Amino acid sequence: MKKLFAFLAIGFSMVLHAQQEPEDIAAVTDSFQDAFFESLTQKGIENYDRAITALEKCKELQPNNPAVYNELGKNYQGLKDYKKAYDAFEKASQLDPKNMWPLVGMYDVLYEWKDYQKAIEIVQRLIPFKKEYREELVSLYMMTHQFDKALDLINELNDQVGKSDMRENYKAQILKDPKYQGVERANLLEQIKKDPKNESNYLALMKLYSESGQDDKAMEIARKLEKEVPTSEWAQVNLFQSFLASGEGEKALTAMNVVFASRKIDNKIKHRMLNEFLIYAKDKPQFDADIEKAIQNFTSEREIQIAREVGKFYHEKGNWDRALRYYELQLRSNPDDSETALLQLEVYLRKGQGDLLAEKAEQLIELFPLEPQYYLYAGQGYNLQKNYNKAKSILADGSEYVVDNPQMEAAFFYELSTAHKGLGDQKTADSYKTKADQLVKGRKK
Repeated sequence: MKKLFAFLAIGFSMVLHAQQEPEDIAAVTDSFQDAFFESLTQKGIENYDRAITALEKCKELQPNNPAVYNELGKNYQGLKDYKKAYDAFEKASQLDPKNMWPLVGMYDVLYEWKDYQKAIEIVQRLIPFKKEYREELVSLYMMTHQFDKALDLINELNDQVGKSDMRENYKAQILKDPKYQGVERANLLEQIKKDPKNESNYLALMKLYSESGQDDKAMEIARKLEKEVPTSEWAQVNLFQSFLASGEGEKALTAMNVVFASRKIDNKIKHRMLNEFLIYAKDKPQFDADIEKAIQNFTSEREIQIAREVGKFYHEKGNWDRALRYYELQLRSNPDDSETALLQLEVYLRKGQGDLLAEKAEQLIELFPLEPQYYLYAGQGYNLQKNYNKAKSILADGSEYVVDNPQMEAAFFYELSTAHKGLGDQKTADSYKTKADQLVKGRKK
């Protein structure tokens, strides 16, 4: 082993240029070699204090040997004496500035010490030795919340060495803050300019625009994508709009189905397409079956109930039959959807279907016996059927649950007036009507 140290001593100048660990640098005296070897032995069995004692003897013999200070740094680090460890590594680096290993020691100490800001300075000095340290720099920028620098470096690395999962995760975190999205949009536009056939940059940019509510901008990028990459699924978004504009419904439907089957395209875009197709097809019942099929693409969504929204679209247009069709579709897959159930009752009332209205409302009363609106609809259903006794009874029951809602209370009184009138009790009917009128007038004041 002593011969090995002697050999390394002869090659000291070559060691520096070869970037070997400073512990491999040889000593020139037997006493130095013995002490240095002893320090390595003690470090190997984690006797850091004894290793340091041996290295102090080495330092007396060769006070400017960088290998000694580098080893001191390692042993102080083993003892978690980070201040002395850092100072030792720093001295080694000053004595041997062309060697990266003391810098590595300084970085490791600062990282363990959680001094990430100072660690950034050291990593920046390491990068000329080894470019891979740029990945460490990205992580340090994230830890110190220097997101602008992290984003610039991520984009630089993506461009030079390709994307990585870690960097993409960091990027997603950064872009949750809208103030960084402008920088990313500019970067993506530049990437598209440099490589117009790369679909991923278009998709990332469209997602940014879509998430910030800039759907028109997203469509503009989709048109650029269609021109450059006609086979892209995203190109179908623009083709869909073109077909609708020219009245080619079947072709528009085909393009829409391609988009709906894609996992690459954001659901916000799909929702917008469906809404546009509904407007086109509002007076074209031949597309009803296709719309129902399209809705199946959204059955896993809970934040937006598509069948209900389609029903409401037709509801607002006064197309009761088509509205009812989609409410029924919604309730088949979501039977506890109370909003849709109320909309369905409203349609039965509008269509004058008293039997269905009363039947459905009574089913809901069994499930929700304290909800007055179901009693009201049931009473209206029975009044439509001229079953006034049943209407009077159920309306009287339901009115007990109306609290601080003059509008609903007035509605109950009007229906009770109708029921009593139907039973020939005009006096009571007039009384209820007067009460209802007073509530309405009071609400208008």
